[in-house]
Amino acid sequence: MYEPVLCLILQGQKEVTIGDERYALSAGECMLVSHDLPVLGRVTRAPYLVALLSVDVPLLRSLYDDISHADCAVAEARAISVENAEPALLDAMHRYLAAAECPVDTRVLGPMLAREVHYRLLRAPLGGMLRRLLRPDSNESAISRAIAQIRRDYRSPIEVSALARDVGMSVSAFHRHFKEVTSSSPLQFQKDLRMLAARRLLVTGAASVSSAAYEVGYQSPNQFSREYARKFGAPPSRDAARSALAPA
Repeated sequence: MYEPVLCLILQGQKEVTIGDERYALSAGECMLVSHDLPVLGRVTRAPYLVALLSVDVPLLRSLYDDISHADCAVAEARAISVENAEPALLDAMHRYLAAAECPVDTRVLGPMLAREVHYRLLRAPLGGMLRRLLRPDSNESAISRAIAQIRRDYRSPIEVSALARDVGMSVSAFHRHFKEVTSSSPLQFQKDLRMLAARRLLVTGAASVSSAAYEVGYQSPNQFSREYARKFGAPPSRDAARSALAPA
């Protein structure tokens, strides 16, 4: 589960899938995730090394008023953006990470450098979605609120019309904007949340196949097994068996 994060690929390659979209990431590229997303990823070239920076949304909001009228490039309306890392952003990231080597630098310079990194993100081409997300009246902000509601209640059946009403959209507009942002429908998004939660239970040995199905909201273990196999390419019993064979 990705929450808002910046990923700077330093070495190797990785493939990330969200909804119907697939992204190939290579060294020298940045991936920005603006919304909470259920993501599948696999390393395609090892060794793989990535620098991760959690995006501080309140910090972004503190910067937004200062740049809201700036001439910034607009990115596609997707919750994942992939671009070549810009020199200014790379430089800010390098200095931010270097400050961690000295406790005094971390305490004194860390907040200022974090602010610069977030400023560079907002000004970069891949920051277009972040700029729209920060507007409280934007469609992207409304979808973010809907995602938060689905995450809270992912075990329970969802009523799309109620979700649309809660964020102030018609059902047709809600479906369209949700798909634009997340590359999936609201029901598919919920299903992906359930699948990832169930997989965590199975691979850690915390539940059997049937109990995992009920735990994440399924009424039928058979339906759960079919959808799990469709999602991950193998039945849930395989992951359950792997956890049973893992050394204590």
